[in-house]
Amino acid sequence: MKEFNSIDDVLDFAINAEQEAVDFYNQLSENSKTEDMRFVFASFALEEISHKARLMQIKKEGSFKVEAKKITDLKISDYIANVQIIPNMTYQEALVVAMSNEKAAFRLYYDLAIQAENEEMREIFVSLAQEESRHKLRFEIEYDEYVLREN
Repeated sequence: MKEFNSIDDVLDFAINAEQEAVDFYNQLSENSKTEDMRFVFASFALEEISHKARLMQIKKEGSFKVEAKKITDLKISDYIANVQIIPNMTYQEALVVAMSNEKAAFRLYYDLAIQAENEEMREIFVSLAQEESRHKLRFEIEYDEYVLREN
């Protein structure tokens, strides 16, 4: 696991992770078969851009407040096989990849929160874990509405 020496290291790591998420969703959008899928994933990329901007603002201002919130987990992604990103993915496959990535990001930030050496670092990681949990929930709801209900 990566070692952090300062809050700036933590924020730089999180900013980079958000950029990777932007790139991921943009790639899914570019590889989508339909205009609807392109729009959905492009909107997720924009959301990740806003998270990155928020983290950059926190780093610039040097202040951070956390609101602890419990996020519902439908656990749909716990029962779905992992899917690799491939050209011409189905909407279902793309949602599975997105759920898997969000779940992995949540676990990473949660584990980093547990290992954080001070309260400020812990709060940052808890907040990031909550954000990823909300993203996963959005994909699970989408999967439930557009995949499970159709089958």
